[in-house]
Order: sequence, then structure tokens, then C-alpha cells
Amino acid sequence: MQDYKIPNQTRIGHVHLKVSDLQRSLDFYCNLLGFEVTMKYGSDAAFISAGGYHHHIGLNTWYSKNAPKADTNRVGLFHTAILYPTRKDLALILDRLIQKNYPITGSADHGVSEAIYLDDPDGNGVELYWDRPKELWPQKPDGELDMYTRPLNTRDLLSELKD
Repeated sequence: MQDYKIPNQTRIGHVHLKVSDLQRSLDFYCNLLGFEVTMKYGSDAAFISAGGYHHHIGLNTWYSKNAPKADTNRVGLFHTAILYPTRKDLALILDRLIQKNYPITGSADHGVSEAIYLDDPDGNGVELYWDRPKELWPQKPDGELDMYTRPLNTRDLLSELKD
């Protein structure tokens, strides 16, 4: 039997989250982060998107209406990672979070990317990040990626907005 390798162009199409309050989640993902609603299923579910895709995130209360926040110390989703096209775009959302006084749980420079971390209203982790150009990704002498976690220079990131 031959080893199977997933096609190179395969992408994660969307994430579907169980939430306790649909409107509160829409306020976070749409009103704060800027996603757009592409479709609602009554008052129990919605699909949201960036740039007109059918949906990047599904939100539903089918099994979770009014449930408590996600438990950090249990098996489940660690975070949903939202990839921004440019460093300036990441700076814009960081500035928006600061202006809205939304709690940021962390930030990091991973060598391949720069990231901001926060939680949605249900305690689901959210990573907002941009990738550096592939030719700048740190590598070990054997060519393997050499990712790391270092403090993010948020002041330098926000300097992207000075133009």
C-alpha cells in the first residue's frame, strides 16, 4: 500500500463553533473583527465570511445554547487562527482591539508569523496573525523550519499604521 500525501493546495475551508449566544458571537466576529454574515439559519446558526467566501466560520447554538464558557483545561479547540493578508492588516485589527478595550490574552513572534491572541465571548481561543514571506522563515541547517515563540514587538507592529 502506498503512503498517501494530501494534495499541496489543500486548505482548511472553515471552522464551525458551538456558541452559547448567537447574537453575542455575531457581535464579536462581525462587529469587532469585521466578518460579514452570509447566511442565517433562524436564530440558531449563522455562517460568516471574509471577502465573499460562502463561509469561513459557522456559529451555532444547536447543542450549546446558554452553556457555560469553554473549559481551558479540557479536550477541545485550542484556537481558531485567522490569517491576515498583510502586516498592516494585523496592525489595524490590533489597533481596533486596543481602541475597543477588548482583552488580549497574548502575542508572539513565531519567526514565520506574528500573532495576537484573544478569546471570543465563549472562551474559544482566537489567533489573529500574518505570515512573513516564506523566504524569510527561519530554518535549521538541515532545512527544517525553526519556529519559535518570542515576544511580539507590538509598538513596531503598530508603526505600520503611520503612513
